[in-house]
Amino acid sequence: MARELSSWLSGPEPSSSGAPGEPPNEYPGHRLGFPQYGPGSIAGFGRRTVALLVDWLISYGLAALGMSLGLLSLQAMSTAVLVIWLVLGVVSVRLFGFTPGQAALGLMVVSVDNRRHVGVGRAAARGLLTALVIPALFTDSDQRGLHDLATKTAVVRR
Repeated sequence: MARELSSWLSGPEPSSSGAPGEPPNEYPGHRLGFPQYGPGSIAGFGRRTVALLVDWLISYGLAALGMSLGLLSLQAMSTAVLVIWLVLGVVSVRLFGFTPGQAALGLMVVSVDNRRHVGVGRAAARGLLTALVIPALFTDSDQRGLHDLATKTAVVRR
């Protein structure tokens, strides 16, 4: 009986990229034409999470500065942190291709549909979806979150 169970307990066969006759994806970013290692390769979940934490801490510090200068009340602090984080992300991704946290960790946001840069609309949509948290947690085989899939972007190493 153990042999009968082990045939289906081992799991499904490795999936292919979807098109018949194509070899299976060997690494994240293969289907998109990104290299496996080095500059331009898909960034890992850990580095992206730390970059997000750095951006959030910068936004928190700026909001605390605004509160100490009397520009914000304590009740508006959490909303101010979110708005500062969103504006900081949209502006910096549009101008430079990366947020301050991504710059510190050697990452950048690129467009996967051969555009030169990520526009304001895409950066804003990406930021809003990231603020919802859930889209960023679900990833595809290329380690791109739902927010990256929706905006046709990817986070890669610089």
